[in-house]
Amino acid sequence: MKKEDRRYFKKRQRAYLVFKRFCDISLSFLVLLVFSWFLLIIYLITKCTSKGPGIFKQRRVGRNMKTYNCYKFRSMRIDAPHYLAPSEMQESTQQSYVTKWGKFMRKTSLDELPQLFNILKGDMSFIGPRPATEQEVELNEKRESYTPRVSLLRPGLSGLAQVKLKRQHDPLKKAELDAEYVKNVSFSLDTKLFFKTAFSIFGSEQGR
Repeated sequence: MKKEDRRYFKKRQRAYLVFKRFCDISLSFLVLLVFSWFLLIIYLITKCTSKGPGIFKQRRVGRNMKTYNCYKFRSMRIDAPHYLAPSEMQESTQQSYVTKWGKFMRKTSLDELPQLFNILKGDMSFIGPRPATEQEVELNEKRESYTPRVSLLRPGLSGLAQVKLKRQHDPLKKAELDAEYVKNVSFSLDTKLFFKTAFSIFGSEQGR
């Protein structure tokens, strides 16, 4: 983080952000080490159940508005518009491209697991504003209009907007919640969002 941007965060928040990065590296490395076999199985099933690569990568906007390759297990057919985010496609159109195995991965969030590599590399964090595509201009511009800017923090696997809005795609509301998260980032908030995300995933599966 640039020196001039540190003024937007309290001393304890700056200290926490250092600790947060340490936790991101440690936890992502541990999960990848222990569950590498599981990721390999998902990769092979993805390859075998539909034509195309097992891993899908898409340019996303990250920290300080710099773009990076965001990784996912491919859940859609290879003829799907790869440059669009789900929020930019109509639900009916999006679903028509999703494979049968892809639907299961999306329900269980298994398609997000390759982003552990993004976290380890430093592109992302476990908790933070979800990364937008370059085409989501309204969302990106609104995020940058707040003080502090949303892009001061790494994007995350899950965040405040995802927990509160679920699958709603209102860019203005998402930007507002993302800005609220950045302003109030803390260990307690991240812990709360981490467990709420976990309960949302496993709870929804138990309810099906």
